Amino acid sequence: MKSLTVSILACAFFAAATMTQAATRPAQAAQSAQSADKTAPSYDMKGQSALDLDGVNKKVVSLAEALPQDKYNWRPSPDSRSFAEVFLHIASERYGILGLMGAGLPAGVDLKTFEKSTTDKAKIIEELNKSWDYTQKTIQGMANADFAKAVPKLGPDANEGDVVYILVSDAHEHLGQLVAYARVNGIVPPWTAAAAARKNP
Repeated sequence: MKSLTVSILACAFFAAATMTQAATRPAQAAQSAQSADKTAPSYDMKGQSALDLDGVNKKVVSLAEALPQDKYNWRPSPDSRSFAEVFLHIASERYGILGLMGAGLPAGVDLKTFEKSTTDKAKIIEELNKSWDYTQKTIQGMANADFAKAVPKLGPDANEGDVVYILVSDAHEHLGQLVAYARVNGIVPPWTAAAAARKNP
């Protein structure tokens, strides 16, 4: 009986040891992989965000240039923004979003009326370029450390990097909106047309 008890205990101990070893294997593997990973814990958000926003701006401006003047008042429904209003909304949000971290508005810019201030194609393209210059100067004027600078009014853990991230996300949202508007009106986005031309010369 004693021998049977010892055998049972030995089997139980062996099973427990095997289970423990199996359970710790994934953790050890993860720890080993983490130790081998020499990638920097973060990337240059300043450079990356500026590059991303520049790419979006070029597409937005090229679409504004390709759009005929008579389409600037077009809107998909009465309660939706027109082409002109979307373009000016993009420009105004550059001012408004970066203002969340204290960037001052340029002289003469009134965010309450800006979006409906004009439907003139040349003027809208000018406003897009002016707001992009403002965005570039604001982001390039930030030190890398500023991206971790707290912005308490946005939340206990919010920082200036979050503000730039919001701007990047917003830019892509409205670019997608403009592409949908253009497609409905039979306008192929210029960068898509250029890619197709390269593929089929």
